[in-house]
Amino acid sequence: MQKVILYYKFVPVSDPEMTMRWQKELCSRLNLKGRIILSVHGINGTLGGEIENLREYKREMNRSVVFKDIMYKWSDAGTEPFPRLSVKVRDELVSFGAPDEIKVDKSGVIGGGKHLKPEALHKLIEEKGDDVIFFDGRNAYEAEVGKFKNAVVPDTKTTRDFITEIESDKYDDIKDKPVVTYCTGGIRCEALSVLMKNRGFKEVYQIDGGIVKYGEAYGDEGLWEGSLHIFDDRMSHRFSDKSKDIGICVHCESNTSRYINCADMPCNRLVLVCDDCQQQTYCKDCSVSLKVA
Repeated sequence: MQKVILYYKFVPVSDPEMTMRWQKELCSRLNLKGRIILSVHGINGTLGGEIENLREYKREMNRSVVFKDIMYKWSDAGTEPFPRLSVKVRDELVSFGAPDEIKVDKSGVIGGGKHLKPEALHKLIEEKGDDVIFFDGRNAYEAEVGKFKNAVVPDTKTTRDFITEIESDKYDDIKDKPVVTYCTGGIRCEALSVLMKNRGFKEVYQIDGGIVKYGEAYGDEGLWEGSLHIFDDRMSHRFSDKSKDIGICVHCESNTSRYINCADMPCNRLVLVCDDCQQQTYCKDCSVSLKVA
């Protein structure tokens, strides 16, 4: 049985290139595969492998002065979820296109949103009610299969679209309200909350540990609905057997959480196709063009 760990830490990294070489050697030695991004702002990783090897990776990280005490999020993988190991150095841990706006110290991101544990999130909603706005920090297609109830879902295809979105006037009516940003594991909201505060959002929060930690605490008995889109061969994760499908099949409009890549290579976009329509491997637009041809 393979396991997957998801983790990040915002912390000053003086030599990302040297750290990249260390991470490559460490992961190769432990036969771990997945993706690691490094920058002067810290580290962000998703790794899969045997549980004992992942535990040894965690021990090695805790021996490091820079990377000790990271919160790791664990999940089952079944078979190998990643085909290879990728370790890269980039300007940002999350590519919003604003590396100079993010400042970090040994405690993490400076000036970000207030962290809320899942229980504290529910307390905030008890206190402020319908004034609380959930703001999805992921790409819009991820929200099609799962989101917090009544969440605001920005019109974003890539992470770089967020700045244009929050600089537009479409969110002016919520800038004075309590806004809770959320994303898969929490890392995107560390940066997004800073960018939002810099653009006039007054009261910004983020869910500590992201959707993953909220789902671990409340499963499908809380404010989350649907499945969680993830970026490995599993494609989606459910928190319980009570999870429901909220996505809509592009062919028959039944509910599904099943994403496929359109078989038309110039298109290749992710589309929702239910099990009953699984033999239709093209998105609706490409299917129509094929029939016309």
